[in-house]
Amino acid sequence: MPPRARKADGPLFEPDRANPITEPGSEAPLAARMRPRTLEEFVGQGHLLEEGSVLRALIEQDKLRSILLYGPAGTGKTSLASLVARSTEAAFVQLSAVTAGVADVRKFVAEARERLAAIGRRTVLFIDEVHRFNKAQQDALLPGVEAGTIVFVGATTENPFFSVIGPLLSRSTLFRLELLTPEQLQGIVQRALTDAERGLGGGVKIETDALDALTDRAGGDARVALNALEAAAERAQVRGSDTIEAIDVADAMRQRALRWDRAGDQHYDVVSAFIKSLRGSDPDAALAWLARMIAAGEDPRFIARRMIILASEDVGMADARALQIAVAAAQAVEFVGMPEAQLNLAHAAIALALAPKSNAVTRSLGAAQADLEERGQGGVPQHLRDASYPGAKRLGHGTGYKYPHDFPGGWVEQTYLPEGLEGRRYWEPEEGNAGHD
Repeated sequence: MPPRARKADGPLFEPDRANPITEPGSEAPLAARMRPRTLEEFVGQGHLLEEGSVLRALIEQDKLRSILLYGPAGTGKTSLASLVARSTEAAFVQLSAVTAGVADVRKFVAEARERLAAIGRRTVLFIDEVHRFNKAQQDALLPGVEAGTIVFVGATTENPFFSVIGPLLSRSTLFRLELLTPEQLQGIVQRALTDAERGLGGGVKIETDALDALTDRAGGDARVALNALEAAAERAQVRGSDTIEAIDVADAMRQRALRWDRAGDQHYDVVSAFIKSLRGSDPDAALAWLARMIAAGEDPRFIARRMIILASEDVGMADARALQIAVAAAQAVEFVGMPEAQLNLAHAAIALALAPKSNAVTRSLGAAQADLEERGQGGVPQHLRDASYPGAKRLGHGTGYKYPHDFPGGWVEQTYLPEGLEGRRYWEPEEGNAGHD
């Protein structure tokens, strides 16, 4: 056995021990068995791992510094951490963000400090789903990261600018992972079908339309694709066939869950895409995003509120009916409820997408607010002041006011702007909007 060193009353170290990688057995899920063992096996994220890239060089040269891996599920964050564990000479430790507390974090930081002092070996600390760590837990990591005692590798599906404390974020290099393309997923699936050691060993084939359906519905998630492949293969075998058909894939992915988090990126990114599709006059895209939000259980009142805002912000007086339609959809949500009210939301979305667009309302209010900020509020002219109470006329309130209905057409020229803003113009209608705006 290799010599072992113990610091007095401290943890036991094995300086010559390689990082233990427990290879999943045959009973493990296919997604776990097919986890890449080398950078060459890793599929996707070419913008991060191409030859000469920073992240690839850090891993290959074993010079990794603290990093944050941010991206959707199934894009390779944990696989990258596993590759780090396989390649680094540093001790590799993994903590669960679900079960580890502040005391556990401090213990591992202390052990890393002792390991470095006793045997000169660095420690890489991997925390999956680091967004689940609260502020106190993340604070406990800082001394080790700041001192270089530990190399922190965090993985998160949530935007780190919202879920990771500033000091830890500023001391880590952020790498964004993207969803895999259907072509990349097909490569992963084909390798799993033919791999004799870890995959299905060539005993199962898949029809082209079934492969297309599987990789399309996986939504860029390799884990979903491999889990569905395994389930579809079992279903085909139950039918007595060695070929996966589209019906097998449909059955395997019947309960496929949508990626959604009402407090996370999916919530904000999808509703952003929805609003921009409405603004861009694309009813098909708007319906696609609306369908996703409805299927994921987004609050329909939230969707309606966003359309009400858009009706004035991006349509405005180009079609004054847009606001009425959006408000009616919101009322329908309250009066009718879901799922029937989804038709009312779709009705409003199509109408808003097809409506002529103008941001003149937004610009005019912004101009008035800018004047308020720069020039002050200005006084109320005497002729516009309230003259309805006893003694108001003695103060001169209302003096010189011209009642519009006393004049032909119900209009008479007089000043209505605040004092000091006479002659200012905020409402600037745009041409070409059917005379509305």
